[in-house]
Amino acid sequence: MKNVVIIGGGPAGLTAAYELLRDGGSEQYSVTVLEESAVLGGISQTVRYNGNRMDIGGHRFFSKDERIMKWWSDLMPVQGKPSYDDKVLGRKKPFEKDGPDPEKDDVVMLLRDRVSRIYYKKAFFDYPVSMNWNTIKNMGLLTTLEAGFSYLGSCVHKLPETNLENFYINRFGKVLYSMFFEGYTEKLWGRHPREISADWGAQRVKGLSILAILKDMVSKIMGTKNNKNAETSLIEQYWYPKYGPGQLWELVGEKVKELGGDIKYGYSVKSVRTSNGKITSVVCDTKRGEREVLGDVFISSMPVKDLVCGMEGVDAPEERRIAEGLPYRDFVTVGLLVNRLELENKTDKRTLGNIVPDCWIYVQDKGVKLGRIQIFNNWSPYMVADPAETVWIGLEYFCSEGDDFWNMSDKDCINFAIRELRKMGVIKKGAVIDAHRERVKKAYPAYFDTYKDFDQLKSFLDGFGNLYCVGRNGQHRYNNMDHSMMTAIKAAEAIKAGSENKDEIWNVNTEKEYHEQKS
Repeated sequence: MKNVVIIGGGPAGLTAAYELLRDGGSEQYSVTVLEESAVLGGISQTVRYNGNRMDIGGHRFFSKDERIMKWWSDLMPVQGKPSYDDKVLGRKKPFEKDGPDPEKDDVVMLLRDRVSRIYYKKAFFDYPVSMNWNTIKNMGLLTTLEAGFSYLGSCVHKLPETNLENFYINRFGKVLYSMFFEGYTEKLWGRHPREISADWGAQRVKGLSILAILKDMVSKIMGTKNNKNAETSLIEQYWYPKYGPGQLWELVGEKVKELGGDIKYGYSVKSVRTSNGKITSVVCDTKRGEREVLGDVFISSMPVKDLVCGMEGVDAPEERRIAEGLPYRDFVTVGLLVNRLELENKTDKRTLGNIVPDCWIYVQDKGVKLGRIQIFNNWSPYMVADPAETVWIGLEYFCSEGDDFWNMSDKDCINFAIRELRKMGVIKKGAVIDAHRERVKKAYPAYFDTYKDFDQLKSFLDGFGNLYCVGRNGQHRYNNMDHSMMTAIKAAEAIKAGSENKDEIWNVNTEKEYHEQKS
């Protein structure tokens, strides 16, 4: 029996564990998952606070890969009856035949409407930007004409895509870029887009452009739109666990343990011991002191930076230099329970309390630090203790561990967030009933600094035959959850086949299609 050690209990690590143990795999593999924190799910966890639940970062369950969709629905079947808000509002949906009733069953995927918009200068714009009457009205005729001519100019004169700024300008023109991409990107990464590799744009907006948006608009008018062939950001429905993404990963953790896997909480990997091109063990800090965990095979979803810099028994100064320079962006979510939002619902979508129907709102205004607003009521009414009378929102801030914003006290950070919302006209004084802050380290692997040399680091890691790197941080790649899962599935397949070739694992999410575009 082979001892498999999996570093990290997020989507990638748990998927790998489950894939190795299911279908009789528990007779061949002894699997140990090492999780640094006390909860499963990584940034896909669900945080519980005073009867309300927070989704860290927002997670739509939609994938162009049918295997992933089936993986999810096998564990959590899609609803067959109306959820609480469906019933109250009389909403009709394509419910699954014989699917569970969310009002009675907890292990259920809800079918949700996808609404995401941009909030810019106290007005709502479609996300991604659509050249419709609402956009023209909000921008004004003059700005619309400038944007149109700017876009036409970008079609004629293409800039070399040596950075993210040029990548966006080539697809949207300089006017729309400066309005809707420049400021938000700088908030997210703490760098101007001209300092960031175009690789990030290729990861997040493959195939998305004004032309793609116009095609989508025409298909809607002509009645030929097909969700399966739509660009990701244009997908109109998605699945969502009744109690948030963490519910699914906690369920997977239970399945792993039922199959004989061991999940160790509070195990923080600090060093990695190697010998003759193999990983032999990892040394962890735990509440009971230092612990060494031996293994035959290692699957790592820990940050590449920490993995390489923690390696012992290797002479690799250049690879260590690259690893030490890999950048990350950290993340703070402030949850606010409010009695009402001042944002008016002018859409045709009905909601509880007639709040705006958005899952999240992108905040493009440069005058505030706030990057995105999640409205948890719209993800799932079961995320909120009283969804009919209160609104539970998550305010997302991008920062760097150790900077002034990260180091704020909970009270100061919450007050800062409240002031920004009032400045934007989203809430009035006295609207806040309760509040909570969460901080997440290394939420976003970044595409600048030594990232340009990452291929050298990848070759170095592949040189360890029994090491398989998976997931967002494990590959230093801005993967969606389904991509992280697929890297883990590919790793499990390689291990089962006795293969040390990692190409298929690294090739996940390198296709030229947009992230969740069905083909």
